[in-house]
Formats: sequence, structure tokens, C-alpha cells
Amino acid sequence: MTTQPLKDTAPQPPSQTPISQTPAGQHRPRTGGGMGLGGAVTVAWRAILGSPLRSMLTALGVIIGVAAVIALTAIGSGSTAGVTKNLEALGTNLLTVGSARGNFGGGSLVRGGPRQTITLKDAEAIAALDSAKIAGVAPSTQSSVQAKAGSLNTQATVIGTWPAYETVRNSPLATGSYFTDEDVKGRKRVAVIGYQLVQDLFSGADPLNQKVRLGNVTFTVIGTLPDKGASGFGNPNGQVIVPLSTFQQRFSTTRSGGQPTVSNVYVQATTAADLTPLQSEITTLLETRHKITDSANDDFQIQNQADSLASLNSITTTLTLLVGAIAGISLLVGGIGIMNIMLVSVTERTREIGVRKALGAKPRDILTQFLVEAFVLSVGGGVIGLVLGVGAAYLGTLAGITPVFSPVTIGIAFLFSALVGIFFGYYPAAQAAKLDPVDSLRYE
Repeated sequence: MTTQPLKDTAPQPPSQTPISQTPAGQHRPRTGGGMGLGGAVTVAWRAILGSPLRSMLTALGVIIGVAAVIALTAIGSGSTAGVTKNLEALGTNLLTVGSARGNFGGGSLVRGGPRQTITLKDAEAIAALDSAKIAGVAPSTQSSVQAKAGSLNTQATVIGTWPAYETVRNSPLATGSYFTDEDVKGRKRVAVIGYQLVQDLFSGADPLNQKVRLGNVTFTVIGTLPDKGASGFGNPNGQVIVPLSTFQQRFSTTRSGGQPTVSNVYVQATTAADLTPLQSEITTLLETRHKITDSANDDFQIQNQADSLASLNSITTTLTLLVGAIAGISLLVGGIGIMNIMLVSVTERTREIGVRKALGAKPRDILTQFLVEAFVLSVGGGVIGLVLGVGAAYLGTLAGITPVFSPVTIGIAFLFSALVGIFFGYYPAAQAAKLDPVDSLRYE
């Protein structure tokens, strides 16, 4: 009998493949704190939602800064646009020739304003200039009188001028017609009245061909002006426009050198480019007529609408930039607040950082987590500030200012808020990344 050797039937331990022999394409799963960008965002978002009140207070500086920058710059731009629109409503490409303020050539001021030096003859000489740069000329003088129609009366400003006033001063009619050159030559007692006078004297009824008494003189209404949406002193809705010759005959007027004077001569240039050369031509003309050899002694002044617009726009732009810079300080303050809270957060979560490092998280993982957290706080604050800033800007409409939003300004404010988070969040994130895992685990 042949005896067969017994086989070893004891259980064998399972085979283990050394780590170095792991097949290509297979990786050990991460068991620690390492994570990608998506994971860092998730962790950062959970940390922010874990303390919503603290997170909101942390982002408050950024919220206020972005909202203030957007609201103030929009209101400032709206104010600039409003001023420009109001000036252009008085006439485009406009030069205003008037008496100079102060003493000139031995002259002196009279009660109620500067000595009147611009005469009707000066206006006629300007109109007679052989210049293609001139689109229209309208001398003007005015007086405040009591206006009456039937049993109703109100205060009105009577303006004596030429027919070109309609286009030169951008003052079109609502109904009726303007007086003509023949009416000026014939000193006709005809008038164009403002919207408010139609309401006050005629109760809104059609006033055409009706009589209105201005002071002690009766005029026939031949036209009405539209509502210009103004009120108070110098209200254009309370104006009455009459022929200049009639005004000078029926109302008081001053004289210079025996000639009747006018308050202003409005000259409309053909194009905006013609304003400066036309101003030079008129200056030379008036200096010759007034026998002035030194421009320092000019007894007149010429206001250039383009220069006025440029000056006003420069002032409002400077003010807008100033308040925008002041509001931008809030963003810096907000960034400091973010850095402060993030440093506190790093201290509070020291053990968490130690655990993550012990499980395999690298310093760059910790840096990314805290940096993303600061970034989310600042960008979230920027979004909230953007919404609040737009809403606050529209409150300017209560003061009659229509806000003008600039996509560039909004983009810069939002981008700056994001950069604030990165800049002020980097230091706390770097401090967290440098923590020793052993010391962190021992931290109480």
C-alpha cells in the first residue's frame, strides 16, 4: 500500500499586491483632507453658512463700499447729464453777449446790476456780420409786470426780443404763431405767453386772439408756449414774449450813449466748432464799436456755451470721482474686516486644520480653502452691494435726478470687491497653510 503525502489544507492568507505593483491607471483613494477647487468652494460655502450673521457682518464693509460707489457715481453722472440737458434746452451752440460786471473804463455799477453797455445797435451790427458761422441773433431785455385777463391776474416776466428767439433759445410754440419782423417794425402789441399764464389767466382755455393786460398795456395773444416743467424764480412757464420794439416803447428801458440798451444778445452759431472763432469775431467787432484798445477794459462779456458745459462737466466729474474715492475707502475697510475675521477663523479651526493635514491635505489645499472662503465672502458682498447700489441710485429720482449707470464703473466696483477678498484673505490663508499638523492636533 502506497501512502500518499497529505496535502496542506490550512487556509492561506489572501495575496496582497505591493503598493509599488499597483496596476497602471489605478490610484490609491485619498483618505485625507486633499481636495480640488470644487471641494474647496463647497467647504468654504459650508463654513460661511455655518455662521450666517458673522459672515454678513464680515461682508458688510464690502456691501456698503460697492453700493456707495455705484449709487454715488450713477447719481453724479445723472446730475452731469441733467445740467447738460438744461443748458442745451436754452439753445444749442449759443453765445451770450452781455454787459461786463465790474468797473470798466471808468464806468460804475448802477443799482440792480452792472452798467448796461450793450445797445440795440450792437445787436444789429452782430446780426449784420457777413459770417456763415451765424445761424441766428436775438437781442433780449425783460421786466417783471402784473399780467391781467378779465378778473384774473398774476405776476409775469415780459421779454422783448426778435422773432429769431424761437430757434436761438430753443423755445418752440405749443399753439399759434410767433410775431414777425413786420410786427417788430410796426411795434405791434402781440404776445406769446407761457404755459403757467394760460392756466392762471385763462383757466387752461384757448387764449389765442384773447386780450391780456401787461402793466398798463393791452396785448393780443397770438401764441402759447409748452409746459417746460419749471417753477419758482425765473420760471419760463411764466414768461410773455413780445416784439423788442414794442417793449422799448411801452416799458421802461435804459440807454447808453443815447441808444436803447438790451440785457443780452443771444447768438446761435451754425455748428459747435464755430463757437470759439465766432466769439473772437464778435469780440473784435464790439471792441471797435466801443473804442476799446485794451481787452482788459472790455465793457462786455461773452459766455460760450461750450466752455460753460465743459466747466460744469469738469466740476461734476471731479465731485463724482471724489465721492467715489471716499466710498471706495469702505471697500478697503471691508477688506480689513474680512482679514480680521479670517484670522479669527484660522485660530478657531486649528484642530480641524491639523486633522486635515494628518489625513493627507497639503499646505496648498489649506491655502486654497481659506482663500476661496475669503473670495466668496467678498464676491457675495459685491453682488449684494450691486443690487443695493442700483436701488439707492434710483432714490435720486425723488430729487429730480435720473441716475446714469456706467457698465465700466459697475464692473470696476465688482472686480475691486473680488480683489479685496483675495488680497486681504491671502495672509490668513497663508498662516493656516503654515500650521504644523502635530501642534495643530494638540491645540485646545
